[in-house]
Amino acid sequence: MLKIDAHQHFWNYDSIRDSWMTDEMAAIRRDFLPEDLGPILKENGFNGCVLVQVDQSEKETHSLLELANKNDFIKGVVGWIDLQSVNIEERLAYYTAFEKLKGFRHILQGEKDRAFMLKSEFTRGISALKELNYTYDILIFPDQLPYTIKFIGLFPEQKFVIDHLAKPYIKDKKLETWKGDIEQVAQYENVYCKISGMVTEANWRSWEEKDFIPYLDVVVNAFGMDRIMFGSDWPVCLLAAGYKDVVHIVKDYFSSFSQGAQDKFFGQNAIKFYNL
Repeated sequence: MLKIDAHQHFWNYDSIRDSWMTDEMAAIRRDFLPEDLGPILKENGFNGCVLVQVDQSEKETHSLLELANKNDFIKGVVGWIDLQSVNIEERLAYYTAFEKLKGFRHILQGEKDRAFMLKSEFTRGISALKELNYTYDILIFPDQLPYTIKFIGLFPEQKFVIDHLAKPYIKDKKLETWKGDIEQVAQYENVYCKISGMVTEANWRSWEEKDFIPYLDVVVNAFGMDRIMFGSDWPVCLLAAGYKDVVHIVKDYFSSFSQGAQDKFFGQNAIKFYNL
């Protein structure tokens, strides 16, 4: 059974480009590369990973594909492309030559316009993805979920995955509004959810495993075992927890589930979604 970490990042730290890393993020203000992650995956029993964009540039997409080309354990890449570009079809066709490029992501959580995903130029770009079998990772904060519900409703055939459970307010133990919205999202069967990024939404210094249970319960009940996947969000997770700790939280949670269900969560669903 192949085990896949469906969400991780690499970067060569650049203080200008990576200005989003505040002083309290000193732990990740350095380079993180395949030689750092390879042994960690092995140690934790993973066979491969999906590498996800951080910088909104095609330059980064190319460098991620280069890393994937040189490292067998990188099974797929989620890159960035300007989905609002007038020649989006042409740019997407260009990328079909890169077998490991599986999909795209835009940092919607950082947009001033919280309904950015509903812009006609953006939806036009999204409508071009399906024909080439590209996936789309939805990176948002909970306040954007109502717009996201409208957005995914426009594309019933497009494969979407919600990154990081849409970043619920775990630190504040807030559940209700997010819960209702995420349950609505889950009604669309073309949408998956990554169980990733939880530790950084909790209290970095003093989280406990029990803090995550209500959020895990919601997502597992809403999406079922066929549309959830594990992601470490390494190295961002290092702000609050080691790789082993992140794995331990979900291993514990799913320990009473059948082996078949665990296999889906830790690999099969990611393989199916990203066509790895």
